[in-house]
Formats: sequence, C-alpha cells, structure tokens
Amino acid sequence: MPVLRPALLSMLLLGTVACSGHDDAQQAAAPAPQADESAGKLETYRKLLSIHNEAMAVQMGDDILSRYPDTPAAAEVNKTLPDLRIKVEKDAEEARLKNLWQYQTAPMAGGTQLTATLYSSRPSGEDRVRLVLRRHTAWGQSVFLFGSGKGFTCAGNCKITATYDGKPHPLVGYRPTTGEPAMFIKNDQAFIKELPKVKKIQMDIVSADRGKQTLVFETAGYDPSKFPALPKKK
Repeated sequence: MPVLRPALLSMLLLGTVACSGHDDAQQAAAPAPQADESAGKLETYRKLLSIHNEAMAVQMGDDILSRYPDTPAAAEVNKTLPDLRIKVEKDAEEARLKNLWQYQTAPMAGGTQLTATLYSSRPSGEDRVRLVLRRHTAWGQSVFLFGSGKGFTCAGNCKITATYDGKPHPLVGYRPTTGEPAMFIKNDQAFIKELPKVKKIQMDIVSADRGKQTLVFETAGYDPSKFPALPKKK
C-alpha cells in the first residue's frame, strides 16, 4: 500500500484548508437572495413613483412590506407608502363619483339637447331614479326626476323635503302634463348653480307605485364644463 510522506501530507492538508477558507469567504461575501430581490423591487417602486403611477406603486410597496419586512427596502417604502395609499384611495373615490354622471349632446325634436344624468345611489337596482339636467335649444332649461311605472305623487306644486350635505334645503316639484313618470324641480336655475358645491342630495318623495321613498344622489362628481350653457339666441 502506498504511504504518503509527511511533507506531502502537510501540503495536502494546507490546500484543503485554503480551499475551504476561500469557499467560506465567497459565501460570506454573497448577499442573501432575499436582499437582492427586495432591492430590485425597491427600484421598481421608485420608478413607479417617478412616473406617477401611484396605484401600481402601492401594490409594489405592499408586496415589499409583506415579503421583505425587515429589509432596508421595507424601511424606505414605509416612509412614503401611508401617504401614497391615502392619495390613491382619494383619487379612486373621485374617479368613481365622476363616472356616476353621464353627459350627452344630441339632436332632439328639431333642436339640440344637452343632458347631464345621475342615477340614485338609493334606491338602487330596478328601483333607482334618474336626476336629469337638461338644456334644449327650443325648450330651454329644466331639472327633473325620472322614475318608472306610474312615476311620482305630486298634486300641483308639491313640497319636497330635501337636504344638501345633511342641511335642510326644501325644494318644490311638479308633474309634467304629458304623463311621463317624471317630476320637475322648480327654480332649476338655482339648483344647477348650487350643484357644484354639493356632495350629496337627499330627497323624500312619494312614488305612485311604492309609496314614500328617500332618494340619495351622490352629486360630488358633477362637472359643469361638460354641461355648458346654450348659445344665446340672436
């Protein structure tokens, strides 16, 4: 059997120790995979902020905090994410309220008609009621509620108990003589003028089919620029 000489054995042992030490140093120098990933995601978070894509930035920030809570990336995200989340939620609510309104300009009965329409938040579904602002080149301006079935109970000029943002603001209504399931609001000029300052309008009415009802309209998203005044007649 071959025998290793003492000198050769010492050299082999030294080589093994050296290799082992080199491997240990490499492992110590290599960053943790989690730290590498969090740094990359942090860079994406920063880029999303720079291009003002706040909604995606919130999602990325939440992912960093959830998956890498004890990293420098999480510490940096925590400095901006709370305020960013508030802004995103506010922007989303503003967009929702704006999208509740529908605007239309179209030829109608020998003239041009502009409408701004908002469905009630309460009641909803098949029982919902439309609030309609209308300007027509021949008929002029009007504001009315448009329901379903037999419409509303209103004899002559009827008082409507209403609130603007919780504050009492009584209105007067009347039914059209043409029989549609509608009720017009008197003093449409004042109603439209005050609308941009009101976030929510509540009206107590009597439905010919369902009895007493409380209508709630989330008006905060109204955009006056999309419901312009009619050109003055020459």
